[in-house]
Order: sequence, then structure tokens, then C-alpha cells
Amino acid sequence: MSRGSQINIMTVTFMIALVGATWLSPCRRTSAADASFELTATQNNFNLYFPAYLANGFFSVSTSLRGIDPTPSYVVGLMDYSPGDAPRPAAIPSWNEIDYFDGHRWLNQSTVMPASFQDYRQTLDEFDGCLQTHYTWVDANKNTGVQILTFVSEAAPHLAVTSLTLTPDFTGSVRLRFTLRPHSAPRYRLALATLKGEELKKAIADLQAKDLVSTGPNTLPLDRAARWYPGEVAIQAFGGNQGHGLMWITGRAVDGLEIAEAAAIEAPPELKPLTAQLNTSSGLVELVLTAKLQKGKGYTFTKYVAASREGWGGLKDSVVSWAVDARRQGMAALLSRHEAAWHDLWKSDIVIEGNAKVQAVVHSDLFNLLENSTADTAWAMSCMGFSPYYLGHVFWDSDSWDFPALVLLHPERAKSLVNFRFRTLPEAETRAKEHGYQGAMYPWESDPQEGIEDAAATARANGEREIHVNGDVAIAQWQYFLVTGDKSWLRDVGYPVIRTVAEFWTSRSTYNSQLDRYEILHVTSPDEAYNDVSNDSFTNAVARKSLRIAVSASHLLGLPPDPRWKVIAEKMYIPFSPGEQRHLDFDPTIAHDKHTWMGSSLSWLAYPQLDLAMSSEVRRNDFNFAVRSLGELTSDANDMVPVMLGIEAAELRDAAQSYQWLEFSMEGFLKPPFNVRSETAKNNSLYNLSISGGFLQNFLYGYTGLRITDQGLEPVYSPVLPAAFTSVTLKGICTREGQFELVVSRDGSGRAQITQHRVD
Repeated sequence: MSRGSQINIMTVTFMIALVGATWLSPCRRTSAADASFELTATQNNFNLYFPAYLANGFFSVSTSLRGIDPTPSYVVGLMDYSPGDAPRPAAIPSWNEIDYFDGHRWLNQSTVMPASFQDYRQTLDEFDGCLQTHYTWVDANKNTGVQILTFVSEAAPHLAVTSLTLTPDFTGSVRLRFTLRPHSAPRYRLALATLKGEELKKAIADLQAKDLVSTGPNTLPLDRAARWYPGEVAIQAFGGNQGHGLMWITGRAVDGLEIAEAAAIEAPPELKPLTAQLNTSSGLVELVLTAKLQKGKGYTFTKYVAASREGWGGLKDSVVSWAVDARRQGMAALLSRHEAAWHDLWKSDIVIEGNAKVQAVVHSDLFNLLENSTADTAWAMSCMGFSPYYLGHVFWDSDSWDFPALVLLHPERAKSLVNFRFRTLPEAETRAKEHGYQGAMYPWESDPQEGIEDAAATARANGEREIHVNGDVAIAQWQYFLVTGDKSWLRDVGYPVIRTVAEFWTSRSTYNSQLDRYEILHVTSPDEAYNDVSNDSFTNAVARKSLRIAVSASHLLGLPPDPRWKVIAEKMYIPFSPGEQRHLDFDPTIAHDKHTWMGSSLSWLAYPQLDLAMSSEVRRNDFNFAVRSLGELTSDANDMVPVMLGIEAAELRDAAQSYQWLEFSMEGFLKPPFNVRSETAKNNSLYNLSISGGFLQNFLYGYTGLRITDQGLEPVYSPVLPAAFTSVTLKGICTREGQFELVVSRDGSGRAQITQHRVD
């Protein structure tokens, strides 16, 4: 059936094989400690509910209070390239909706309030990767027990399942509606490719005046809410087979890739007669079942979903085959394999003894990184995960925040992040040429599919000048090699990136003959309000380190390094104040006085993957300046600074302050009920994966004092252990020497110590 055709309505006896439908059991628990993996919403969250999402690194679905609402879903790398707008993630048709009509009202149209949704409990089980929702729906004189289980399969990347169990307190005829519902096209389009400054402010004000965009207590500030809308998938074809309980839909993101989805429905075998009605159009594909339910009996309906996109598996025929095969396998088998895959991931873990609150946050942060990453691919992690925030682009977050948290625990997933930079190397080389430079110039905001610069007009200065990303990319490449010792990978994948980044710095640096030093002029600092400064300390430091890495990698591979790399690295200028005995954020000719959400980026000189060499006195002075700047110049801090201050305090052996910054990062930034992280405490830009990665780095590199060095994973600082913890255990740490368990605990005198043993 073609797009735009008439709705097709037929009613026949439901003919699909009904054998195998089973009563749902909850996701299985395996130990008392598993409570740290559970985050639960109750009626108290009805007015303050920030959705989480379920994902497997390839596609996703958002949660909802009812548990069966049609919610946004995204596929990795699927972008809408509408002319004039900024490229943005295209929302694929919502696939999780199941609606229930009790003879009086549709469940998904009823207001969520305590009187109607009684005994409410929704649990995100991170150990099993499942969302379970339970409540009694009270509708007039009819009550129905509702139980929902949803997961996006970690074992079969194209599959997801939603299962609904109904237990009515009445006998009567009901209807159930299963849909594939295309996400609405954007209500408006902003010309973000050109609009900036006052023009953009006026455009947003006009939208608000027309009531096209609004904000509230749980939403984004207006300037962000107006810009971060999902992209569109234009529907191309749709159909199904009501006799076989099957639906499918295909489409294409605007000027982008094709997608396909299918759903196969399973109903309880005892429901006979059961009738089905298939309705299809470009705006909705739905299968409506009508049946008579008996009072007090439980009935389980399961929706097996398959999704795909161009370049990732097949399209229409494939998704139909996968959905039908999933139904044949059955819910129990799919759930068991999905749970087993998650349990295998959790063999690498960070275990906190003595602090249940921190343990829960560690697990939620690690869960978010795991469900946004893939093993042995070439996909990076968008800075805000499976969401339209920051337009789904890839920043330095993927290399410097997410990668370090994954590389010791899940190197196969960290590999995908660094492989992304190799996959998009040709685009980076082209960009360097276009700017008159040599080598590779990586984008500040990288398109996750194409690897090109995709910054909107408002961020174009960052795209041109926030060039520290190039050094961040090279450092991650080298660290992956240092952890794994994979010399073949280094030769074929890592070194081409490292070499071309060094070539970029060679052409981008300027020699100051009067002072006999190399400088990097006209850059955007990581504290981005300073968007045209010279000799930004962080930028120059990562450039120097990446040049030294290029020399080391060349020697290791038996290749001749460019002799200029060593010279430039040795003479690279890092601004420093002799009087204050601390580093400066950038050239001393530039005042450091702006009110920003960073305060200062000085703390990042000590972040584990850079860890600029300095004395203890200078390190303490840098830390104090960063803390003071955060207090004096920031009213709504970006938590990328506080999580790094926690690591720097640990480097200074100040366990108390280190823990204080951990606490700071748990207050206001973790949104209820599922610990989704916002960029700042106030702006509600959600799913900030960089902060999740930074928080976890406190345990991997802060308390342990470990660093990834040319000699491997080594203790560079003495371990520290906050009084709030009895111990910190790193399970399943992977290095080139093997797999280890590391424990930070206290010896007999109360001092922190680190022990390790090999895991066979």
C-alpha cells in the first residue's frame, strides 16, 4: 500500500498462532545486593517525572508513567538533514504503544493521578535491563490490574518487546490497540543554519507568542526547548496482515536514511473467539483486538518489535521476518537471553561498600553508558545519548569523558568510540584542507553518521575554534592501545588518526621567535564564553601531549616521526603565573572575569587522560583557583567541572573534599525517578553522558590513583578512600596483562591501600 492511500479496515477472526502466550513473571533477581540496580517511581513522581529510556546502543524507547504510551524512539546515526535547519536526530515511529479500552474509556487517554492509578510502582531494573510497571487502573466502576514489562534486547540488537498483562475485576468485552505510530513532524522549523544572535531570539519569541513552544518546571529553558525538537521520518509505505497479527511501516529521514519497523502480536490462547481489525495509513498503523475477559483472570498480550535502518541490517522484509521469528521464540526465551547479556556486562562493575546512595548512582551512570554504547562497531556516543538534545551530535565527550570510563571495564565498547574517529578520518582530512591546514581537523560537533561538522550558526565559532577536540581524539586512540596492547589495531586504525592530528597541530601552531616558543592563537577555550583567546592552557596541553604520542607511536611501529613534532611539543607554551604559582586559563593578556557555567577550565589540566605534570603546590593552587572561580563566576554550574574537581581533590589526597564534590554532583543534577543527569542543576538538558563518565572516573582514576601510562595501568598517586566508604572494588578491569579485580580499602592503621588479584 502506498503512502497517502485510503485507510484499509477489515474485521476477521484472529488467525495467528496463539500458543505460547504465558503469564509474565518479574525480571529475576539474583542477590540481595541487586537492590542497588533498581530505581523506582511511585505516585509521588506523578508531578515530577523525568523519563529515562531503554536502549541497546542501536535503538531506544523512552519511558512513560503509564508504561504503554507511544513515546519517542531513536536509531543510532539516523539524522534529519532538512535544508536550512541544523541536522538533528529523526524520531522513528513509536513502537511501544499498547492501549486498553475497558468498555468505558481508553487507558492511555485517562489522566494519571493517584485516585485512578492505585498501588503504582514503576521500576527500572538496570541489572536485567528491564522496565516494569504495576498499578490498578480505577475507571468509574471498573478496576483492572495492569502489569507491563518492556525491554530493548541487548542480545538481539534489532529486537524489543513490550508485554501487557491485564487482570479485570469484571467480566466483559474489551479492546486492545497495538500501534506503530509515526512521530509528528516538527510543529515548526528554525533556520538554525543561519539564525543567530538577535535574529534567533526574535524567532524563538515569535514561536512562543504563537504558543508553538512552551516551558514548564520539568522542561528546558525556552531558548533550548525551541531548538531541540526531533527530526522527521517521512513515511513511505505501511501495511500488515491482521490474520497473522502483523504490522509494518517504512520511511526515510528527511534527506537521510531509510528505516523500517515491524510488530508481531501474541494474544492469550484461551481468548476465543478473538477478532482483529487492521487500520493502516501514513499517520498510523494499528491492530485492534476485541475479546471478552473474565473477572479475576490474568491475560497477557505481547508485542514483538523489530527495527532497522539503511546500513544496519535489512529493511522491510528483514524486520517482518525478525518480528515473526521473535514471536515464534517466545517471550521467555527472548527475555532470558536479554537478561543473560546484561548480567554478562555487569561482571565488570564498580562496587561501593558502606554507601548505598553512591552505589545506586554508580550503577545508574554505568547503565547509561552501557545502553548508549556498542561493542566492536564504529559508533561514537552522542553527548546526550538517544535524545534530540544538542542535536544528537558527537563532541569531545565521547573521547575524553565516556571513553575513559569504559576502556578499563569494557574495552570492546571503548573500541567503538575510537573506531568512529578512524571511520570519519577522511572527513576530518577534508576539513583541514578547507581551512588551509594539514592533517586532520576533527569537527567540534560531529554528525554521528557522516562525521562532518554540523554546528548550528549559534555554535559556529566553537566549530571553527574549539580545536582541543583534535588532541582529545588522539589521546583516546593512544590510551586504547596502551590498555589493550593491540599493535595491529594501532598500525591500521589508531596511528593514522594520531599521525594526522599531529600534522594538524604542526600546521596550526605558530612559532614566536622573540620568545622561542610555539603558540596556538585564536581558539575557543573549553570554558566556551572565551571564544577567541590565544594560548588556552588546556588546548595547548592536549596539543603537546598528542604530539608526544605521535612520536612514541611512530617509534613503536618502526616509522620515522616528523622531527617537528618533538620540537613543537617541547616548546609549546602553557601559560603560568610565577607570582601565584599556578597555571592560567589562557594568555595573561586576556582578563579572566566572565560569568560562565564553568568558572574556569583549569581543573581539566589534571583530568586523568591529560594529567599535566606539575608540583603538588601548583596542583593545589590550580585546584583552589578553580573552586573559587566556580563559586564566584557561576550561578548554574555545568557539572563537567565539579566531577573533575572530585578527581583533582583525590590527586591531592584530600578524601573529604573529593567526596564533597561527589555529593555536589548528586544534588540537583540527578533527576527523579531514574537518576537521569542534567547538564546543570537548573536547565534540564537531560541524559548528559559526559557527567556520567566523569562521575565514574572518580572511582576508576581518582580514589585508586591509577593512570594509563606508556607502561600500562599504574599507580601514579597514593590511593585515598573517603570516610563515607568502607571500600571500593573495581571488578573485571581489563588490561593488556589480563583481567583483574582491584580493591581500595583501609589497612590496619586506617590508611587507604590498593590491592589487586588476577581474575582467571
